[in-house]
Amino acid sequence: MSEEMDQLVRRAAGRPPVPPDRIVAMALQIVDEEGAEALSMRALAERLGSGTATLYRHFGNRAELVAQVVDHMFGLVELDDRELASASWQQSLRAVAHAMFRTLGRHGNAARLLAEQIPVGPHAMALRERCVAVLLKAGFEASLATRAYVTLARYVCGLAIQLNHENGAGGRRNEESVAALRGVDPAQFPVVHSIAEALSVPAEEVFSFGLDLILRGLGAFRDGV
Repeated sequence: MSEEMDQLVRRAAGRPPVPPDRIVAMALQIVDEEGAEALSMRALAERLGSGTATLYRHFGNRAELVAQVVDHMFGLVELDDRELASASWQQSLRAVAHAMFRTLGRHGNAARLLAEQIPVGPHAMALRERCVAVLLKAGFEASLATRAYVTLARYVCGLAIQLNHENGAGGRRNEESVAALRGVDPAQFPVVHSIAEALSVPAEEVFSFGLDLILRGLGAFRDGV
């Protein structure tokens, strides 16, 4: 710890301690409400009515805090262990993907934090362990199982961010996009003009359709089709 940081910690010694889980929960709230760029140690300390030195007792820097926020988010993914135990590999991965999609969709701003680092916290690792184990048990080679999980996880994350966008200000922008497509020159882009309305597909529908494509494709890869 630097001398300056050490001084900050000593200066805050009289402040009441703030539990790490409360710090992480408040950090997630800031990201949900204001976006990932709004999360700073100073802004977080102000929300908590504390000092930044109090936060540095638990987190060495913003990157460590972000890692905890991301893992906390993965810990919110709800799964039915009994249902998964009796399901096929496709059903298991579909259930996990939908559960992740729902959670990340509710925290789309926080999902953007995944671009900063690969999640390696205990909750993220548990999901990764479960999914890769399902694939290995279903007869996938280790390299294919790994690529399959990474593809699935990134697909879920990307569509969850889009879902969050649609649920926010994206509705108006989506209408504007459809209007723009409808207004293209039919002589130059006859196909796009004719299906302009159909191109506006909700993120939930895109997610389900794409997930089916991924799972069917994985089955074909495993079977060498």
